[in-house]
Amino acid sequence: MNENTTQVALVTGANKGIGRATAEQLAGRGMTVLLGARDARRGEEAAAAVRGKAHPIVLDVTDAATVQAAARWIEDRFGRLDVLVNNAGITGSGPVSPVDALDQVPSSVDVDMVRAVFETNVFGVITVTNGLLPLLRRSPAPRIVNVSSGAGSLTIASDPAGPLAALPASAAYSPSKSALNALTVQYANELRKDGVLVNAADPGYVDTDINNHTGFLTTAQGAAVVVRLATLGADGPTGGFFGEGGPVPW
Repeated sequence: MNENTTQVALVTGANKGIGRATAEQLAGRGMTVLLGARDARRGEEAAAAVRGKAHPIVLDVTDAATVQAAARWIEDRFGRLDVLVNNAGITGSGPVSPVDALDQVPSSVDVDMVRAVFETNVFGVITVTNGLLPLLRRSPAPRIVNVSSGAGSLTIASDPAGPLAALPASAAYSPSKSALNALTVQYANELRKDGVLVNAADPGYVDTDINNHTGFLTTAQGAAVVVRLATLGADGPTGGFFGEGGPVPW
């Protein structure tokens, strides 16, 4: 039975970090927020802590069966989906520190690790987006936000004097985010005529598990650009890559 609600948003990987902060801010705007998490208990705990309408939903982006089950649940409960935030992501080598990042140097990287990173960060986004697209098409203002990273910018990464120059080269995480940016453009091109706005977000260097809490931005600050892209008006951009300060170079 469908529930009468204003807007419904699904955030993947929402039990902690930027995903949870995004869910909290969307709920604060009056949306019904679905917190996707691989672990049911962690999802329940996160949803219980969110002020507003929040529901946990078991969703592993690498498991199509959980995506299909989530889509059926959303259809039965709400009849549509207004916002999809593809936030779930992995580095492949645990928290990114200078030592751990050496695991990703192209000349010595474990190819199976690269495959695992792309499975979550790229193929998982395709699986989730395609599984939920029929529900998004029922929304009067569908929005898709893919949470990327400045590390995925080819312009920034190739600058020998740029902010990433001091870090070891990466064959897994950074290329996966570059691929995600390219995928964002392709979805935007396909769905533009249907009014679906699709953009990539760069949250910045946020204090999260993924960087061993070395980031200088709070999760709330990192989530701000994600929320802005999730709530764009009809005249908003599509097929772009944005940070809180504006467009990020490809």
